[in-house]
Amino acid sequence: MAQYICSKCGYGSASWYGKCPSCQDWNTFEKTAETGSKKSRSSKAVAAHAEKLSTMSSQSNKRLPTLNDEFDRVLGGGFVQGEVVLLAGEPGVGKSTLLLSVLGNIPSFYISGEESGQQVKQRADRLGIKSDHILFTNELQVDSVIAALEKYENQYEIAVIDSIQTLYTPDIPSPMGSVSQIKENASRLVDYAKRNNKIIVFIGHVTKDGDIAGPKTLEHLVDCVVQLEGEKESTFRLLRARKNRFGSVDEVGLFEMSEDGLKQVTNPSLFIDKSIQAAAGRAVVITVEGSRSLLYEVQSLVVPTQLAIPRRIASGVDYNRLQLLLAVIRKNLKMNLDKYDIYVSVAGGLTIKSPSADLGIAASIISSVKNTKLPLDVAYVGEIGLLGEVRSTRREKKIMFDAKRLGLKKIISSDHIHMISQLGTMVIR
Repeated sequence: MAQYICSKCGYGSASWYGKCPSCQDWNTFEKTAETGSKKSRSSKAVAAHAEKLSTMSSQSNKRLPTLNDEFDRVLGGGFVQGEVVLLAGEPGVGKSTLLLSVLGNIPSFYISGEESGQQVKQRADRLGIKSDHILFTNELQVDSVIAALEKYENQYEIAVIDSIQTLYTPDIPSPMGSVSQIKENASRLVDYAKRNNKIIVFIGHVTKDGDIAGPKTLEHLVDCVVQLEGEKESTFRLLRARKNRFGSVDEVGLFEMSEDGLKQVTNPSLFIDKSIQAAAGRAVVITVEGSRSLLYEVQSLVVPTQLAIPRRIASGVDYNRLQLLLAVIRKNLKMNLDKYDIYVSVAGGLTIKSPSADLGIAASIISSVKNTKLPLDVAYVGEIGLLGEVRSTRREKKIMFDAKRLGLKKIISSDHIHMISQLGTMVIR
Protein backbone atom coordinates (compact mmCIF):
# COMPACT_ATOMS: atom_id res chain seq x y z
CA MET A 1 0.00 0.00 0.00
CA ALA A 2 1.38 3.44 -0.94
CA GLN A 3 1.82 6.16 1.65
CA TYR A 4 2.56 9.84 1.20
CA ILE A 5 4.90 11.66 3.60
CA CYS A 6 5.61 15.39 3.82
CA SER A 7 9.31 16.03 3.24
CA LYS A 8 9.13 19.14 5.43
CA CYS A 9 7.46 17.95 8.64
CA GLY A 10 7.05 14.18 8.26
CA TYR A 11 3.22 14.21 8.22
CA GLY A 12 1.88 10.97 6.72
CA SER A 13 -1.25 10.34 4.68
CA ALA A 14 -2.79 7.59 2.59
CA SER A 15 -3.56 10.11 -0.17
CA TRP A 16 -1.61 12.89 -1.86
CA TYR A 17 -2.14 16.54 -0.85
CA GLY A 18 -1.02 19.60 -2.71
CA LYS A 19 -0.75 21.47 0.58
CA CYS A 20 0.42 19.74 3.77
CA PRO A 21 -2.30 19.93 6.49
CA SER A 22 0.41 20.07 9.18
CA CYS A 23 3.09 22.56 8.07
CA GLN A 24 1.00 24.27 5.33
CA ASP A 25 3.78 23.96 2.73
CA TRP A 26 2.95 23.19 -0.91
CA ASN A 27 4.12 20.24 -3.04
CA THR A 28 6.04 18.53 -0.24
CA PHE A 29 4.36 15.09 -0.29
CA GLU A 30 6.48 12.17 -1.46
CA LYS A 31 5.18 8.71 -2.28
CA THR A 32 6.64 5.82 -0.30
CA ALA A 33 6.01 2.10 -0.57
CA GLU A 34 4.75 0.19 2.43
CA THR A 35 5.69 -3.49 2.32
CA GLY A 36 3.05 -6.10 3.05
CA SER A 37 -0.61 -5.70 3.89
CA LYS A 38 -2.17 -5.17 7.28
CA LYS A 39 -3.93 -8.51 7.01
CA SER A 40 -0.77 -10.48 6.29
CA ARG A 41 1.15 -8.73 9.06
CA SER A 42 -1.55 -9.32 11.63
CA SER A 43 -1.90 -13.03 10.77
CA LYS A 44 1.81 -13.64 11.35
CA ALA A 45 2.09 -11.53 14.48
CA VAL A 46 3.49 -13.16 17.63
CA ALA A 47 2.51 -11.86 21.05
CA ALA A 48 5.23 -9.69 22.55
CA HIS A 49 6.84 -10.69 25.84
CA ALA A 50 6.01 -8.44 28.79
CA GLU A 51 7.14 -8.25 32.39
CA LYS A 52 6.49 -6.08 35.39
CA LEU A 53 8.30 -2.76 35.36
CA SER A 54 9.32 -3.25 39.01
CA THR A 55 11.37 -6.34 38.10
CA MET A 56 13.42 -4.53 35.46
CA SER A 57 16.82 -3.06 36.22
CA SER A 58 17.22 0.71 35.92
CA GLN A 59 19.43 2.18 33.25
CA SER A 60 22.93 3.02 34.41
CA ASN A 61 23.60 6.71 35.05
CA LYS A 62 27.27 6.28 34.22
CA ARG A 63 28.39 8.80 31.63
CA LEU A 64 31.27 9.05 29.19
CA PRO A 65 32.74 12.57 29.50
CA THR A 66 34.40 14.12 26.46
CA LEU A 67 36.72 16.49 28.37
CA ASN A 68 35.03 19.35 26.52
CA ASP A 69 33.24 21.12 29.36
CA GLU A 70 30.91 23.18 27.16
CA PHE A 71 29.76 20.15 25.16
CA ASP A 72 29.38 17.99 28.29
CA ARG A 73 27.33 20.72 29.98
CA VAL A 74 24.73 20.64 27.21
CA LEU A 75 24.55 16.83 27.22
CA GLY A 76 24.15 16.75 31.01
CA GLY A 77 27.64 15.59 31.94
CA GLY A 78 28.66 13.48 28.95
CA PHE A 79 27.31 10.68 26.78
CA VAL A 80 25.17 7.86 28.20
CA GLN A 81 25.83 4.32 26.98
CA GLY A 82 23.36 3.42 24.24
CA GLU A 83 22.47 7.07 23.63
CA VAL A 84 21.72 8.39 20.15
CA VAL A 85 22.44 12.10 19.69
CA LEU A 86 21.49 14.36 16.79
CA LEU A 87 23.81 17.32 16.24
CA ALA A 88 22.08 19.80 13.91
CA GLY A 89 23.09 23.09 12.37
CA GLU A 90 23.41 25.02 9.14
CA PRO A 91 26.05 23.90 6.62
CA GLY A 92 29.42 25.42 7.46
CA VAL A 93 28.54 26.41 11.04
CA GLY A 94 31.17 24.02 12.47
CA LYS A 95 29.38 20.75 13.31
CA SER A 96 32.12 18.44 12.02
CA THR A 97 34.83 20.62 13.53
CA LEU A 98 33.13 20.54 16.92
CA LEU A 99 32.71 16.76 16.87
CA LEU A 100 36.33 16.14 15.91
CA SER A 101 37.50 18.28 18.83
CA VAL A 102 35.10 16.45 21.15
CA LEU A 103 36.34 13.04 19.98
CA GLY A 104 40.00 13.96 20.44
CA ASN A 105 40.51 11.55 23.35
CA ILE A 106 37.82 8.92 22.66
CA PRO A 107 38.13 5.84 20.41
CA SER A 108 35.69 6.62 17.59
CA PHE A 109 34.31 5.38 14.29
CA TYR A 110 33.75 8.21 11.77
CA ILE A 111 31.39 7.45 8.87
CA SER A 112 31.38 10.32 6.37
CA GLY A 113 29.33 10.64 3.21
CA GLU A 114 30.30 14.25 2.58
CA GLU A 115 34.10 14.33 2.95
CA SER A 116 36.95 12.03 2.06
CA GLY A 117 39.29 10.53 4.60
CA GLN A 118 42.03 12.92 3.48
CA GLN A 119 39.80 15.93 4.17
CA VAL A 120 38.82 14.68 7.63
CA LYS A 121 42.47 13.90 8.50
CA GLN A 122 43.54 17.35 7.30
CA ARG A 123 41.01 18.94 9.65
CA ALA A 124 42.14 16.72 12.52
CA ASP A 125 45.77 17.71 11.91
CA ARG A 126 44.79 21.38 11.86
CA LEU A 127 42.99 20.96 15.17
CA GLY A 128 45.98 19.16 16.66
CA ILE A 129 44.03 15.91 17.15
CA LYS A 130 45.81 12.58 16.94
CA SER A 131 43.83 10.38 14.58
CA ASP A 132 45.32 6.98 15.42
CA HIS A 133 42.28 6.13 17.59
CA ILE A 134 39.69 7.12 14.94
CA LEU A 135 38.40 4.61 12.38
CA PHE A 136 37.07 6.03 9.11
CA THR A 137 34.92 4.87 6.20
CA ASN A 138 33.08 6.47 3.27
CA GLU A 139 30.43 3.72 3.12
CA LEU A 140 26.91 5.04 2.51
CA GLN A 141 24.78 1.86 2.43
CA VAL A 142 23.26 1.63 5.90
CA ASP A 143 23.42 -2.17 6.19
CA SER A 144 27.10 -2.10 5.27
CA VAL A 145 27.65 0.62 7.85
CA ILE A 146 25.97 -1.47 10.57
CA ALA A 147 28.04 -4.51 9.53
CA ALA A 148 31.21 -2.43 9.90
CA LEU A 149 30.06 -1.17 13.31
CA GLU A 150 29.58 -4.79 14.42
CA LYS A 151 32.93 -5.89 12.97
CA TYR A 152 34.94 -3.21 14.78
CA GLU A 153 32.74 -2.90 17.88
CA ASN A 154 35.70 -3.41 20.25
CA GLN A 155 37.71 -0.59 18.68
CA TYR A 156 35.41 2.38 19.28
CA GLU A 157 33.08 3.87 21.89
CA ILE A 158 31.33 6.50 19.77
CA ALA A 159 30.20 6.27 16.14
CA VAL A 160 29.62 9.46 14.12
CA ILE A 161 27.38 9.56 11.04
CA ASP A 162 28.26 12.63 8.94
CA SER A 163 25.59 13.16 7.80
CA ILE A 164 22.45 11.09 8.26
CA GLN A 165 21.02 12.57 5.05
CA THR A 166 23.76 10.90 2.97
CA LEU A 167 22.97 7.30 3.98
CA TYR A 168 20.67 5.13 1.87
CA THR A 169 19.14 1.68 1.70
CA PRO A 170 18.10 -0.06 -1.55
CA ASP A 171 15.00 -1.36 0.27
CA ILE A 172 13.39 2.07 -0.05
CA PRO A 173 12.73 3.32 -3.61
CA SER A 174 12.90 6.99 -2.58
CA PRO A 175 16.05 9.02 -3.37
CA MET A 176 18.82 9.61 -0.86
CA GLY A 177 17.93 12.32 1.66
CA SER A 178 14.17 11.82 1.41
CA VAL A 179 12.09 11.52 4.58
CA SER A 180 11.46 7.80 4.07
CA GLN A 181 15.19 7.13 3.56
CA ILE A 182 16.17 9.15 6.61
CA LYS A 183 13.52 7.48 8.74
CA GLU A 184 14.50 3.94 7.76
CA ASN A 185 18.26 4.47 8.03
CA ALA A 186 18.01 6.25 11.38
CA SER A 187 15.68 3.55 12.73
CA ARG A 188 18.13 0.78 11.87
CA LEU A 189 21.04 2.62 13.46
CA VAL A 190 19.04 3.45 16.58
CA ASP A 191 18.07 -0.21 16.89
CA TYR A 192 21.73 -1.22 16.61
CA ALA A 193 22.77 1.34 19.26
CA LYS A 194 20.15 0.14 21.76
CA ARG A 195 20.88 -3.58 21.20
CA ASN A 196 24.64 -3.18 21.53
CA ASN A 197 24.74 -0.34 24.07
CA LYS A 198 26.74 1.86 21.69
CA ILE A 199 26.80 5.65 21.42
CA ILE A 200 25.92 7.06 17.98
CA VAL A 201 25.97 10.71 16.92
CA PHE A 202 24.04 11.80 13.83
CA ILE A 203 25.02 15.04 12.10
CA GLY A 204 21.95 16.61 10.51
CA HIS A 205 21.47 19.66 8.32
CA VAL A 206 19.11 22.54 9.03
CA THR A 207 16.73 23.94 6.41
CA LYS A 208 16.48 27.62 5.47
CA ASP A 209 13.62 27.96 7.97
CA GLY A 210 15.82 26.76 10.83
CA ASP A 211 14.26 23.28 11.08
CA ILE A 212 16.22 20.05 10.99
CA ALA A 213 15.83 18.34 7.61
CA GLY A 214 13.32 15.56 8.19
CA PRO A 215 12.70 17.15 11.62
CA LYS A 216 9.83 15.23 13.21
CA THR A 217 11.18 11.86 12.13
CA LEU A 218 14.67 12.39 13.54
CA GLU A 219 13.65 14.18 16.73
CA HIS A 220 11.30 11.37 17.71
CA LEU A 221 13.86 8.65 17.08
CA VAL A 222 16.88 9.99 18.97
CA ASP A 223 17.49 10.54 22.68
CA CYS A 224 19.08 13.96 22.45
CA VAL A 225 18.89 16.80 19.93
CA VAL A 226 21.51 19.56 20.15
CA GLN A 227 21.78 22.43 17.71
CA LEU A 228 24.83 24.55 16.90
CA GLU A 229 23.82 28.14 16.19
CA GLY A 230 25.66 31.18 14.90
CA GLU A 231 26.16 33.30 11.80
CA LYS A 232 28.93 32.19 9.46
CA GLU A 233 30.36 35.71 9.52
CA SER A 234 30.51 35.67 13.33
CA THR A 235 33.15 33.88 15.38
CA PHE A 236 30.77 32.89 18.18
CA ARG A 237 28.71 29.69 18.31
CA LEU A 238 26.03 28.58 20.78
CA LEU A 239 25.20 24.93 21.38
CA ARG A 240 21.64 24.39 22.65
CA ALA A 241 19.72 21.25 23.58
CA ARG A 242 16.26 20.99 22.02
CA LYS A 243 15.56 17.55 23.49
CA ASN A 244 17.42 15.55 26.13
CA ARG A 245 16.12 12.37 27.72
CA PHE A 246 19.09 12.19 30.09
CA GLY A 247 19.56 15.82 31.08
CA SER A 248 18.31 19.39 31.00
CA VAL A 249 17.37 21.35 27.88
CA ASP A 250 18.19 24.70 29.51
CA GLU A 251 21.98 24.55 29.30
CA VAL A 252 24.01 26.17 26.52
CA GLY A 253 27.59 25.72 25.40
CA LEU A 254 29.65 28.69 24.22
CA PHE A 255 32.36 28.44 21.58
CA GLU A 256 34.50 30.79 19.51
CA MET A 257 35.69 29.84 16.04
CA SER A 258 39.42 30.30 15.51
CA GLU A 259 42.08 29.01 13.12
CA ASP A 260 42.57 26.08 15.50
CA GLY A 261 38.88 25.15 15.59
CA LEU A 262 36.11 25.84 18.09
CA LYS A 263 37.49 27.04 21.40
CA GLN A 264 35.46 26.96 24.61
CA VAL A 265 34.29 30.32 25.96
CA THR A 266 34.27 30.52 29.74
CA ASN A 267 33.74 34.29 30.07
CA PRO A 268 30.14 35.19 29.06
CA SER A 269 30.94 38.92 29.03
CA LEU A 270 33.11 38.30 25.96
CA PHE A 271 30.06 39.07 23.81
CA ILE A 272 30.22 42.74 24.85
CA ASP A 273 32.72 44.81 22.88
CA LYS A 274 34.11 47.07 25.59
CA SER A 275 36.40 48.87 23.14
CA ILE A 276 33.38 50.75 21.74
CA GLN A 277 32.05 53.66 23.76
CA ALA A 278 28.46 53.99 24.87
CA ALA A 279 26.18 55.06 22.04
CA ALA A 280 22.51 55.72 21.40
CA GLY A 281 20.66 52.49 20.62
CA ARG A 282 23.11 50.24 22.44
CA ALA A 283 21.92 48.30 25.50
CA VAL A 284 23.26 45.40 27.56
CA VAL A 285 20.93 42.46 28.25
CA ILE A 286 21.54 39.70 30.78
CA THR A 287 19.70 36.37 30.65
CA VAL A 288 20.04 33.01 32.38
CA GLU A 289 20.70 29.96 30.23
CA GLY A 290 20.78 26.84 32.37
CA SER A 291 23.34 27.31 35.13
CA ARG A 292 24.99 30.47 33.80
CA SER A 293 24.21 34.11 33.14
CA LEU A 294 25.00 35.50 29.70
CA LEU A 295 25.53 39.08 28.59
CA TYR A 296 24.31 40.21 25.18
CA GLU A 297 24.71 43.51 23.37
CA VAL A 298 21.52 44.65 21.64
CA GLN A 299 21.85 47.38 19.02
CA SER A 300 18.95 49.35 17.52
CA LEU A 301 18.96 51.83 14.68
CA VAL A 302 15.85 53.99 14.29
CA VAL A 303 15.91 56.38 11.32
CA PRO A 304 13.23 58.36 9.43
CA THR A 305 11.77 56.33 6.60
CA GLN A 306 11.09 57.35 3.03
CA LEU A 307 8.88 54.34 2.36
CA ALA A 308 5.10 54.05 2.54
CA ILE A 309 5.53 50.97 4.74
CA PRO A 310 8.46 51.37 7.17
CA ARG A 311 11.03 48.62 7.41
CA ARG A 312 11.33 46.30 10.41
CA ILE A 313 14.52 44.22 10.35
CA ALA A 314 15.46 41.83 13.19
CA SER A 315 18.69 39.84 13.51
CA GLY A 316 19.15 37.58 16.52
CA VAL A 317 15.70 38.60 17.82
CA ASP A 318 12.38 36.98 16.98
CA TYR A 319 10.66 39.17 14.37
CA ASN A 320 7.14 38.67 15.76
CA ARG A 321 8.38 39.49 19.25
CA LEU A 322 9.90 42.70 17.94
CA GLN A 323 6.60 43.70 16.33
CA LEU A 324 4.83 43.09 19.63
CA LEU A 325 7.32 45.26 21.54
CA LEU A 326 6.98 48.06 18.99
CA ALA A 327 3.20 48.01 19.40
CA VAL A 328 3.53 48.22 23.18
CA ILE A 329 6.03 51.11 22.92
CA ARG A 330 3.83 52.94 20.43
CA LYS A 331 0.79 52.83 22.71
CA ASN A 332 2.33 53.35 26.15
CA LEU A 333 4.95 55.95 25.25
CA LYS A 334 2.87 57.70 22.57
CA MET A 335 5.70 57.34 20.04
CA ASN A 336 4.85 57.55 16.35
CA LEU A 337 7.10 54.71 15.19
CA ASP A 338 5.33 54.46 11.82
CA LYS A 339 7.55 57.18 10.40
CA TYR A 340 10.76 55.29 11.22
CA ASP A 341 12.67 52.35 9.79
CA ILE A 342 13.73 50.18 12.72
CA TYR A 343 16.65 47.75 12.71
CA VAL A 344 17.40 45.58 15.75
CA SER A 345 20.39 43.26 16.00
CA VAL A 346 22.25 41.19 18.59
CA ALA A 347 25.98 41.84 18.29
CA GLY A 348 28.21 38.91 17.42
CA GLY A 349 25.65 37.08 15.28
CA LEU A 350 24.07 35.51 18.37
CA THR A 351 20.39 34.79 19.01
CA ILE A 352 18.39 35.67 22.12
CA LYS A 353 15.41 33.41 22.79
CA SER A 354 14.56 34.35 26.37
CA PRO A 355 11.64 36.78 26.92
CA SER A 356 13.69 38.36 29.73
CA ALA A 357 15.48 40.33 26.98
CA ASP A 358 12.31 42.35 26.21
CA LEU A 359 13.25 45.22 28.51
CA GLY A 360 16.72 45.60 27.02
CA ILE A 361 15.40 45.50 23.45
CA ALA A 362 12.82 48.17 24.28
CA ALA A 363 15.48 50.31 26.00
CA SER A 364 17.76 50.18 22.96
CA ILE A 365 14.91 51.19 20.62
CA ILE A 366 13.82 54.09 22.82
CA SER A 367 17.46 55.15 23.22
CA SER A 368 17.87 55.32 19.44
CA VAL A 369 14.64 57.28 19.00
CA LYS A 370 15.64 59.80 21.69
CA ASN A 371 19.32 59.76 20.63
CA THR A 372 20.28 59.14 24.27
CA LYS A 373 23.26 57.03 25.33
CA LEU A 374 22.81 54.15 27.75
CA PRO A 375 25.64 53.25 30.18
CA LEU A 376 27.37 49.94 29.38
CA ASP A 377 27.74 48.98 33.05
CA VAL A 378 23.94 48.78 33.38
CA ALA A 379 22.00 45.73 32.14
CA TYR A 380 18.29 45.21 31.58
CA VAL A 381 16.26 42.13 32.45
CA GLY A 382 12.49 41.75 32.33
CA GLU A 383 9.61 40.49 30.23
CA ILE A 384 7.13 43.03 28.81
CA GLY A 385 3.45 42.11 28.64
CA LEU A 386 0.85 43.31 26.16
CA LEU A 387 -0.46 45.87 28.65
CA GLY A 388 2.98 47.43 29.01
CA GLU A 389 3.73 45.88 32.39
CA VAL A 390 7.27 44.73 33.20
CA ARG A 391 7.28 41.24 34.64
CA SER A 392 9.90 39.52 36.72
CA THR A 393 11.73 36.58 35.14
CA ARG A 394 12.89 33.33 36.60
CA ARG A 395 16.11 33.20 38.58
CA GLU A 396 16.45 36.94 39.02
CA LYS A 397 18.37 36.36 42.26
CA LYS A 398 21.05 34.50 40.33
CA ILE A 399 21.17 37.34 37.80
CA MET A 400 21.72 39.88 40.56
CA PHE A 401 24.48 37.73 42.04
CA ASP A 402 26.27 37.20 38.72
CA ALA A 403 25.91 40.86 37.69
CA LYS A 404 28.55 42.03 40.15
CA ARG A 405 30.89 39.20 39.19
CA LEU A 406 30.58 40.22 35.52
CA GLY A 407 31.43 43.84 36.28
CA LEU A 408 27.95 45.39 36.09
CA LYS A 409 27.09 48.23 38.48
CA LYS A 410 23.31 48.08 38.17
CA ILE A 411 20.48 45.86 36.94
CA ILE A 412 17.23 47.45 35.73
CA SER A 413 14.41 44.97 36.33
CA SER A 414 10.79 44.79 37.48
CA ASP A 415 12.00 45.85 40.93
CA HIS A 416 12.85 49.29 39.51
CA ILE A 417 10.15 49.88 36.90
CA HIS A 418 6.69 48.35 36.72
CA MET A 419 5.46 49.82 33.43
CA ILE A 420 7.27 50.43 30.17
CA SER A 421 6.26 54.09 30.33
CA GLN A 422 8.72 54.46 33.23
CA LEU A 423 11.45 53.09 30.97
CA GLY A 424 10.90 55.98 28.57
CA THR A 425 11.44 58.48 31.37
CA MET A 426 14.53 56.65 32.57
CA VAL A 427 16.14 56.55 29.11
CA ILE A 428 15.53 60.25 28.51
CA ARG A 429 17.40 61.06 31.73
